[in-house]
Amino acid sequence: MRTDVAVESLTGGDAVVESLKRWDVDTVFGLPGVQLDQLFDALHRRGNGIRVIHTRHEQGAAYMALGAAASTGKPAVFAVVPGPGVLNAGAALSTAYACGARVLCVTSTVATAQIGRGNGALHEIPDQTGYLRGLTKWYGRATSAAEVPAVMDEAFRQLMSGRPRPVAVEVPPDVLAQRAVFAPQVRPAVPARPLVDASAVESAASLLMAAKKPMILVGSGARHAGPDLTRLAERLQAPVVSRTQGRGIVPDTSDYSWSAAMANDQWADVDVVLALGTRMTQLREWGTDKDLSVIRVDIDYPEIVRSGPPRLGIVADAADFTAELLALVEARGFQAVDRREELRRVRTDFAATLTQTIQPQTDYLRAIRAVLPDDGILVDEMTQVGFVARYAFPVTHPHGFISSSYQGTLGYGFATAIGVQAANPDRRVVAISGDGGFLFTMPELSVLAQQQIPLTTVVFADGHFGNVRRIQERSYGERFIASELHNPDFVQLAQSFGIRGLRAEGPAGLQDALATAFAGDGPTLIEVPVRIEDMASPWQFVHGRKVR
Repeated sequence: MRTDVAVESLTGGDAVVESLKRWDVDTVFGLPGVQLDQLFDALHRRGNGIRVIHTRHEQGAAYMALGAAASTGKPAVFAVVPGPGVLNAGAALSTAYACGARVLCVTSTVATAQIGRGNGALHEIPDQTGYLRGLTKWYGRATSAAEVPAVMDEAFRQLMSGRPRPVAVEVPPDVLAQRAVFAPQVRPAVPARPLVDASAVESAASLLMAAKKPMILVGSGARHAGPDLTRLAERLQAPVVSRTQGRGIVPDTSDYSWSAAMANDQWADVDVVLALGTRMTQLREWGTDKDLSVIRVDIDYPEIVRSGPPRLGIVADAADFTAELLALVEARGFQAVDRREELRRVRTDFAATLTQTIQPQTDYLRAIRAVLPDDGILVDEMTQVGFVARYAFPVTHPHGFISSSYQGTLGYGFATAIGVQAANPDRRVVAISGDGGFLFTMPELSVLAQQQIPLTTVVFADGHFGNVRRIQERSYGERFIASELHNPDFVQLAQSFGIRGLRAEGPAGLQDALATAFAGDGPTLIEVPVRIEDMASPWQFVHGRKVR
């Protein structure tokens, strides 16, 4: 060993904390337990600059990390015990996987000597490693304290390169306690993004500049492409369409920004589609024909061919490709025939249709938008207002709308929104939940109170699992079962935690209550009594796609 380099004796837990600091992690969401004692002690001793937010349930810790990652694009970390702790966090990990969120799960195992023996050690479950591998992009285990920095660095390299998805690290309790001598660690470089193929850019430009009715579809992989994407849309006179994960990349104040529902009836006329960083679910649902040319750009090659071979498939980062394509289109002086009036009319007609048909959800969302600042963030839920928010809530920046993507995780919203607000203390965040979904993680009200996180939570209370009841009514002859709820008084519930509790009647009442919440400090819960019978079905604009 070199003698001119400063070395330090650290525990494995210390090495985990130093790795988090090396990668600029400032918050750990977690719930301590015996296999993590050495880690939490290290966070106390060495975690200068790292805030620990401890939750009432492991799912809360994991959802909060999801919210922090989804709303910032940066890695977020949660720590839970093995076995039941990891299992409790599973729904949030699967949601992070669906959303492409940079979430790091730090957990432990049974003692090294007990791994795989099936002796019934505390918190032992069969094949925890396999479980974690199924829910993450990458998994690693440190088998000695000396291995911890390398394993942690690889976890962050995986988070920061390629397609964003969660990763997991296991550190056995004896390894967390073990000591080793470490030289100062240097953060390794993140692998470079793939170079953009110039010939592919040429081919894509030729198709798009020859198109009469082009369309651009975007997902979470294009969130960092916004300014160039807006200019490209103007050059091509193409609407930019997103379902949930790409909302706000082109702000909804622009004529070129469409929700996927606006595009339902326009798809049949599209001749060239450019898909950037998206699973492109629309391609499978709306259909294709021989007259449609598809250009797919994704950093994850399997995604490009998942729905069948495109006319042109390009492995690239969406923002890098967009910048190259825009530069080429501008260099050629190309400007498509002006379609702004047509694009604006689609938006205007759709807004009018919502006003006439999807009520009162549309008015509730307009009340929220009227008060929420432009840089604010809305977190949805699997609830009647949340479903409509996917296509009716105006989003003004790429991280302004947080949803659960294809996982559709009932109950994710409230705890996820706590993580969003914790990671964005200077922004206003509103969570919308139904009474059923809210009660999944309701105990995390204690986190709001203890940490004084200024989240505003709106609970639309109808006394039912509303969507279940609607399905039972319409498809099962009103044979209602397991859909009715027994609720607390949500205002009194909030107040019992020391949180401001308000009740609002109707959209105007909600707007006033939000203004009151935003005028004060600390967290607020607003209960909005509603009736499922009064809610229009949101599904005609989610499933009413026009198939070619």
